[in-house]
Amino acid sequence: MQATIKAERSLFSYPKYWAHCYGTAPFLPTTRAEMDELGWDSCDVIIVTGDAYVDHPSFGMAVLGRVLEAHGFRVGIIAQPDWTSKDAFMQLGQPNLYFGVTAGNMDSMINRYTADKKLRHDDAYTPDNVGGKRPDRAVTVYAQRCREAFKGVPVIIGGIEASLRRIAHYDYWSEKVRRSVLFDAKADMLMFGNAERPLIEVTHRLAAGENIADITDLRGTAIIVKQPLPGWQGVDSTSLDKPGKIEPIPSPYQEIPDCDKAETNKDAGADKAQPIVIQPPERRKPWENVYVKMPAFETVRDNKTLYAHTSRILHQEVNPGCARALLQRHGDRHIWINPPAMPLETEEMDAVFDLPYQRVPHPSYGDAKIPAYDMIRFSINIMRGCYGGCTFCSITEHEGRIIQSRSEDSIIREIETIRDSVPGFTGVISDLGGPTANMYRLRCKSAKAEATCRRPSCVYPSICAHMDTNHAPTISLYKRARNLPGIKKVLIASGVRYDLAVEDPEYVKELALHHTGGYLKIAPEHTEDGPLSKMMKPGMGSYYQFKELFDKYSAEAGKKQYLIPYFIASHPGTTDEDMLALAIWLKENRFKLDQVQNFYPSPMATATTMYHTEVDSLRKVKKDSEHVPSAKGEIHRRLHKAMLRYHDPKNFAQIRKALIAMDREDLIGRGPQHLVPPESKEEKRQQAARPKRGERALTKHTGLPPKGFKHKRKPVAKGKPGPR
Repeated sequence: MQATIKAERSLFSYPKYWAHCYGTAPFLPTTRAEMDELGWDSCDVIIVTGDAYVDHPSFGMAVLGRVLEAHGFRVGIIAQPDWTSKDAFMQLGQPNLYFGVTAGNMDSMINRYTADKKLRHDDAYTPDNVGGKRPDRAVTVYAQRCREAFKGVPVIIGGIEASLRRIAHYDYWSEKVRRSVLFDAKADMLMFGNAERPLIEVTHRLAAGENIADITDLRGTAIIVKQPLPGWQGVDSTSLDKPGKIEPIPSPYQEIPDCDKAETNKDAGADKAQPIVIQPPERRKPWENVYVKMPAFETVRDNKTLYAHTSRILHQEVNPGCARALLQRHGDRHIWINPPAMPLETEEMDAVFDLPYQRVPHPSYGDAKIPAYDMIRFSINIMRGCYGGCTFCSITEHEGRIIQSRSEDSIIREIETIRDSVPGFTGVISDLGGPTANMYRLRCKSAKAEATCRRPSCVYPSICAHMDTNHAPTISLYKRARNLPGIKKVLIASGVRYDLAVEDPEYVKELALHHTGGYLKIAPEHTEDGPLSKMMKPGMGSYYQFKELFDKYSAEAGKKQYLIPYFIASHPGTTDEDMLALAIWLKENRFKLDQVQNFYPSPMATATTMYHTEVDSLRKVKKDSEHVPSAKGEIHRRLHKAMLRYHDPKNFAQIRKALIAMDREDLIGRGPQHLVPPESKEEKRQQAARPKRGERALTKHTGLPPKGFKHKRKPVAKGKPGPR
């Protein structure tokens, strides 16, 4: 099923660039020696990435490289370069058209730091899982090194890191509002979202001799301008939201009344002559060539209410069918953000995934293991986008809400390719999914609604009446995939949106009977209405419905299968009482979670806006807007996380202290109704042995041990002299 919002030109309708005569490269070259083997004297485009080069359709640099190659361009890859000098950025020579810079499949800051801002010592996108192979804020650093390497060569930044920083944004790691990354990177252009369409157009236009400074009208791009583009009409964001409710845009499809019709009918009996009907002029759609003037960077940096207002407006302008351009001043210049690119149609998606990927890491890595590749090498991406709009998730900001699905035939061909050519395949497909497992080929049933809708979610607070929830295409795909020769099992590892699944019990039956390997991941995220309303997630009623169906069909199949729920601690809108209620629910349902996650404020997400401003930007933003509580600081966030692991003895003391402060000492004890046990003798002994707070401070500043401290000497081995 194709999206009803279509681009003017197909992705593969361009005439091929002259260099297509060189043919297809086994791997996109990463060294001059590889270029020589291909007979290349230069690259037309060089992609710089923070990930290891894996020629697989789950890795962005491989997808864009192969798409550009299909258009006839020579593409080189510089993967995980040494960013401390420009030398590594010169290894392939000067590109003829531009550098394309991305941090990789993950934001570099999220890749390098935990939600508690602790440095990670591993990197799943690096050979042998080695950490430290990419810099902080990789897009900015790489772009600046490209500038140093070859002055005057255009630099285009993109990928998830650039997408989420295309406008002034709150930065969790520095705890301040930073300007658009386009200014810091000193790049010529920023591409946001899945960039095949704008990337192909800009490449052909540059190859035709256009100057990148003159390419200002490209959907899915952001540029720096000194003033609004000519021919565009501006509207102030506060006229759309005062700050308050976003006014609906009039539908361009509504009938225009004929103002002379009534008079004509009245006089029809007196005069039989037919009046001349003057056709009204064609009306421009109210969002065409219109830009929204947002509060300036300096304003949102200092005013949290206006930051929340800006975020609210931004998230209303994501539908490519009706989005307006955005303008935000930064000092004496502006960031200009064009409307999003049109989604890919099914035929275009198929063509992208049918390109000649090797589906393995570059040979230069030898036998080194790349964990991210090992995780996805037997999985299939069947769609893009997500209807959910969860406030903590970046999928909507990056891929959009419109579902872009591949055809069933294309997916089956990829399964057969994996079966026949990928080393180590044992007959098990590890996943058929995407951002959400069960949104494949779901769509808006109304073309008019899809083209003009500004809802942040199609499924919250309830499933939209226009939304098709028929899972028959997904069931058909699953059945066909599992019946292929040589395929033993097809698992579903992507998260299942259970509030959609319960609308079609046949899907739940198919899932339980054939596609669950004992455990199925789902994500309620919380149990309490307060945080759920700020996440835009359904209540627990849908969870219980899904569990009932899943347990029923698992029993019919004679299988013992379990749901593995995921929860988020410290999400904006979550109080200590909410976390306690969740901990009690976990205890009552006998869940002991091994891995838990604190809320991670990624740039540009709505939940991050709530975290920073403590204002609910999902509703009318004003000075006395609803206050959104947010756990901040290491101690408070650690408590919320500890409550998810109420069963861990390391957390007993912290939870016990919180229960006493909350006047819930009734939950301390050794019975089944208690959350944590009382303080043990060993804990009391350890507590007594710890120096008091003042003594700890004295020790820290003077280097002297606290009063009464006794040094314990290590036992001395026999036959060796002790310390003098």
